[in-house]
Amino acid sequence: MPQFSQFAESITAESAFTVLAAAKNLKAAGKRVIELEIGDSPFPAVEPARLAALRSLQSGLAQYGPSAGQPAFREAAAQYVQRRYGLAASAANITAGPGAKPFELFFCEAFLNPGDGVLVFSPYFPTYLPNIARRGGRVVLSELQQAHEFRPSLSDIERFLKSDPQPRAIFLNSPHNPTGGVATLQDLKAIADLVRGSQIMVFADEPYDRMVWRGAHHSLLAQPDMFEHCVAAYTFSKSFSMSGWRLGFSVSHPAVADRFAQLANTVLSCVPPFVQEAGVAALTDETGQCERRMKTFRQKLDILIPGLNQIAGVQCLDPAGTFYAFPCVKEICNRLQITSHGLALYFLAGAADDLGVACLGGECFGAAGAGFLRFSCSEPDENLRAALEFLPVAIGRTDRVERYLQAHPEFRLRQPYPN
Repeated sequence: MPQFSQFAESITAESAFTVLAAAKNLKAAGKRVIELEIGDSPFPAVEPARLAALRSLQSGLAQYGPSAGQPAFREAAAQYVQRRYGLAASAANITAGPGAKPFELFFCEAFLNPGDGVLVFSPYFPTYLPNIARRGGRVVLSELQQAHEFRPSLSDIERFLKSDPQPRAIFLNSPHNPTGGVATLQDLKAIADLVRGSQIMVFADEPYDRMVWRGAHHSLLAQPDMFEHCVAAYTFSKSFSMSGWRLGFSVSHPAVADRFAQLANTVLSCVPPFVQEAGVAALTDETGQCERRMKTFRQKLDILIPGLNQIAGVQCLDPAGTFYAFPCVKEICNRLQITSHGLALYFLAGAADDLGVACLGGECFGAAGAGFLRFSCSEPDENLRAALEFLPVAIGRTDRVERYLQAHPEFRLRQPYPN
């Protein structure tokens, strides 16, 4: 067995893909599984993107391109964030990437030195911590509260800036995965006031920018002087149903965009030009296809959220954004003496022989998520209703819960969750 580095030995990955693999294996074995675990769109890529990619391939646009991105793509991305969010961006502010995740890495490589403090709101997207660890950064957690609609705590930011020995960066995800919380315009103005004129850099992770159900999406970059302090990352995976295309972009100060292009050059050379052509078509599409799909997601949440709240022991906020439900199930977990991730896997594998519901335990997103579950709504409506009918039945099968815990003692809850 090869000897791995300390970092490789400590790495943690996104649990959604682990549960996805388990769900696919059960389906391959003949079990019906309703998949609410993965944050993927059930729709094909928007039609203008598909057609543009085909035209590009047919014309031979499949060679290397600039590491920063194709000029047409960078210009289209700049105009998109200008038009939608009022960002004073030009092509010089844009860097193309394979989705939004790589920009977490580039941000950390560009701004963090070992020992620097990084404020992360918890629950958090699982890949934040490994990318911070790659640079030897020191994570400081701020726990998001259901009672505060999972919005960022301004007092925690202020405390971090004043008391941390080496404060350097903040990871801000809004709309927030997994909770569905959305930072308000007032929140962003206050955050900008706190970091303006300092050495703090903010990674504004905004992949769900088109999925805001109350009010509108706002970017920290739109606040005065924030191009000196902020990098915003966007992806085509959610809004344009292009998760497998691996396309995204960052918006930042031109000097940062140039540095990101250098970093991209060292690890991925470039994003395929024909994929970027598809991105241009998606960003400039005027057919309204994206807006119609966003309405469909909202309608699915209108099935999922009330249905969850009808289950005894479940408390679920109507999310301000994203296509996730993040219900508190502490009462159920305490009664059954099972962790929330154990409960999620029990729904998938242990509650019935012929049917399973795949979702994620909140602790997949950090300790602050313990006692919660995350459900995606990216299944047909009839499957959402079937899942809602199945969950209370599964919870009531206490003999099967105990049998599952005997086979998987690691999921037995040792201490009750505080309610």
